[in-house]
Amino acid sequence: MVTYALFGVLALVVLAPIAVALSASPNATGFVYGACLIVALILFLLALHILLEYPAASTVTLPLGLPWLGAHFRIDPLSAFFLTVINLGAAAASLFALGYGRHEEAPQRVLPFFPAYLAAMNLVVLADDAFSFLVSWEFMSLTSWALVIANHRVDENRRAAYIYLLMASFGTLALLFAFGLMAGADGHYAFDAIRAAHPAVGTAALVLILALVGAGSKAGLVPLHAWLPLAHPAAPSHVSALMSGVMTKVAVYGFIRIAFDLLGPPQWWWSLVVLALGGATAVMGVLYALMQRDLKRVLAYSTIENIGLIFASLGLALAFKAYGMELAAALALTAALLHVFNHSLFKSLLFFGAGSVLTATGTRDMEALGGLIHRMPQTAFVFLIGCTAISALPPLNGFVSEWLTFQAILLSPQLPSWGLKLMVPAVGALLALSAALAAACFVRAFGMTFLGRPRSPAASTAQETDTNSLAAMYALAAACLIAGILPGIFIDALAPVVQALTGGQMPVQTGVEWMSIVPIAESRSSYNGLLVFAFMAVTGMVTAFAIHRLASDKIRRGPAWGCGYPDASPLTQYSASSFAQPIRRVFGSLVFRAREIGEMPPPGSSAPARLTVQLRDLIWDTLYAPIGIAVGVIAERLNYLQFLTIRSYLTLVFAALVILLLVLAIWP
Repeated sequence: MVTYALFGVLALVVLAPIAVALSASPNATGFVYGACLIVALILFLLALHILLEYPAASTVTLPLGLPWLGAHFRIDPLSAFFLTVINLGAAAASLFALGYGRHEEAPQRVLPFFPAYLAAMNLVVLADDAFSFLVSWEFMSLTSWALVIANHRVDENRRAAYIYLLMASFGTLALLFAFGLMAGADGHYAFDAIRAAHPAVGTAALVLILALVGAGSKAGLVPLHAWLPLAHPAAPSHVSALMSGVMTKVAVYGFIRIAFDLLGPPQWWWSLVVLALGGATAVMGVLYALMQRDLKRVLAYSTIENIGLIFASLGLALAFKAYGMELAAALALTAALLHVFNHSLFKSLLFFGAGSVLTATGTRDMEALGGLIHRMPQTAFVFLIGCTAISALPPLNGFVSEWLTFQAILLSPQLPSWGLKLMVPAVGALLALSAALAAACFVRAFGMTFLGRPRSPAASTAQETDTNSLAAMYALAAACLIAGILPGIFIDALAPVVQALTGGQMPVQTGVEWMSIVPIAESRSSYNGLLVFAFMAVTGMVTAFAIHRLASDKIRRGPAWGCGYPDASPLTQYSASSFAQPIRRVFGSLVFRAREIGEMPPPGSSAPARLTVQLRDLIWDTLYAPIGIAVGVIAERLNYLQFLTIRSYLTLVFAALVILLLVLAIWP
């Protein structure tokens, strides 16, 4: 099976030079994205078939890479699941790009790197040795960087690409150290050899921290998230959907592969670090999202929030696994993996919707939008489904995975550690807060973008997007609904993955009556998405029938209620900033050092009153800005090295050689 997957990856790699050769052709966009769609669908079906029918691992070794090692590739249940996520997202992005790609200003800068990017993400999941994994990981980083900087004439995009490249290199360096520690002095870089040689407790803890830094920086864990809200909006919208909905999940895969598979049995205190980072990331991500006016930046920060939820579930799974609570660990890991899948669906859908709005209006600023529900009704409908799903409202899929996470949190009193007994409820409270704020965030995003009156001429003249883009969005919206009303099918599909990583699995769900899901026991909790959906559909239809058929048929008209403002100008509406003002005043002074500066003109003056809001990114100011200043100072001090003589250079090389030999001699 892995051989077939590698042939699919090879087909994507071959598409890259073909795209270069065809870049001048007007049919290049349709050919490249159409071919990517076909290959991605084949790989998706192959991975799904392996996950459901052939959970046994399949391996192959190619004579590539390191001479004594070769290139090892493997498909097991974990990699099959992530291949499913990657290629489903890739197929949706390719379908969307068949229409969206026609509006690209410079498609020749995007087409060659798009299939290479898809190939790189697949290779990361297929890799079965440290060398192949790191090469594929760096290949993924470089191809995505090229897509971020595609529109390089914009200063903001160049800055985003530069920061992304720095953070990606830093993350790869951390993973390089992690695999080096796991390989040991003998250099056993194959994953099978690493699994067989469990590192010491201290070494394993250091590897876990390095994995959190390396994979967490790519996923967007706070405080390693700085690149994400810059790079995701800079990329083309179908690439933004892949980066946010898919690439961050590849990073989650990297952490799961190391923490749950390669490191051996976990220590209970590992989960404290993962839980704390997950809870903080969830709250900080949604608070940042609420303060943004740029629609794509709102979605990027929302990804950070969802990554925090996933890592909090993974921390719970580590805690339960450390104490041998297999069923509880299976529940927490199932919640994490199901949210990986769910987030890839609704976040891709939302980025597609944002891309359609951008194409139709030419702006991402929510303050310049509004009223698009009349100009783009189909985009508004599917975007509303995405907003409902990401807000964790039933009967859509976002509710199910978050509900399972809270079910796992309710099992935490069974943990013997008092540290975890205190930590888990605190993280649960943070996740509950982030869920409530996420609902407010997407009421704001949908309302400011699609409701009310248009706030700009571009919004008032927008046109509905193309058929291919709508097809991709409708497909993802349908998937969100199916995964929400029939979650038992998806939970059972994850059973081989969870069994391999935790030694246990949730009870079989597809045999439960009325298609309910029972994560623990019927006496404790259950959920039936199908009945909730049926109830909502029936009550909605009955209400609509009562309003339209049983109410008075007299026509009554009157002026629209303007909240006391008779002026019909859109300036009297709520704006994105005013909607977020109450939340900003509660959290802003602590999180953002927010300042509101009001300028009121004197009596008799015709000058307008102004309100200026100043927000600071404290993480950037306290962590990254000092590092940038320090690097600049050190670079200035070391600048004189380029003016040394040959004799001085040879002396420095000799000294470095002696120091390295001493290190090797002292190293145990």
